[in-house]
Amino acid sequence: MEYHNPVLLKETVDGLNIKPDGVYVDVTFGGGGHSREIMKRLGPNGKLFGFDQDEDAQANIIDDERFVLIPENFRFIKRFLRFHNVKAVDGILADLGVSSHQFDVPERGFSTRFEAELDMRMSKKNELNAFVVINDYEEADIKRVLFDYGELKNGGAMAHVIVEARKEAPIKNSEQLKKVLSRFLPGHKSNKILAQIYQAIRIEVNQEMDVLKEFLEQSLEILNVGGRLSVISYHSLEDRLVKRYMRNGMFEGEPERDMFGNFEVPFKSIEKLIIPSEEEIKINNRARSAKLRVAEKK
Repeated sequence: MEYHNPVLLKETVDGLNIKPDGVYVDVTFGGGGHSREIMKRLGPNGKLFGFDQDEDAQANIIDDERFVLIPENFRFIKRFLRFHNVKAVDGILADLGVSSHQFDVPERGFSTRFEAELDMRMSKKNELNAFVVINDYEEADIKRVLFDYGELKNGGAMAHVIVEARKEAPIKNSEQLKKVLSRFLPGHKSNKILAQIYQAIRIEVNQEMDVLKEFLEQSLEILNVGGRLSVISYHSLEDRLVKRYMRNGMFEGEPERDMFGNFEVPFKSIEKLIIPSEEEIKINNRARSAKLRVAEKK
């Protein structure tokens, strides 16, 4: 099964500062690219746990007694590590968003390039899919999704058009959705706007913002002091949450100050923002919007 090159491979794994006998977690296993690089740096007593809720990832499992693949959403990282008698780890890697493989399988419905049923589920076990969002959500909720997650200023108008169109017949696939929203897709900007619409629906279907928040909070709990968190994000909504949490240990507001007036924060930044080189972007187009942040637990 074809999975593309992992983004920022060396930089992301370097950020973990691998100890040969450490315990690490790759919460977005996918094609196993980052995991295989971690495994190269582990000694015989090291351990790596991979998480992936996508059933397709099972095909890439690493045949090594030091590796365990947990086929679950990484919002449950703490629970499933406990199940494996792991209470603390030395590093956690996350490569957020949709994998190249998921984009390239037309029937998954993630890509604007293909005609497909409205799906967009990262795990086929999820009941909520894109069809439900488009056909069953109230107009106000569709507006919220498009405005909050697609950052579409005319999300309200789009939501109204969707609700009016589905009164005639359900909107079942990507071509029907594009036709319904055609007035909002001027030729020179159509791909960009369509990508924002798809992003919004996908984030809602997979509860990506809630999952990311839960994951970051649990990461802080389970990292050892000196443990590293290495996270690649692909859009501003994700990056904002990662940046704030690594800087403040919270998503909103400011942390408390100690008696000397210094902020009490749980992480220290290891690197400034890392972005891919022009060479990597030429080889792997998916890397173009990637942003890597690395922090260490104090």
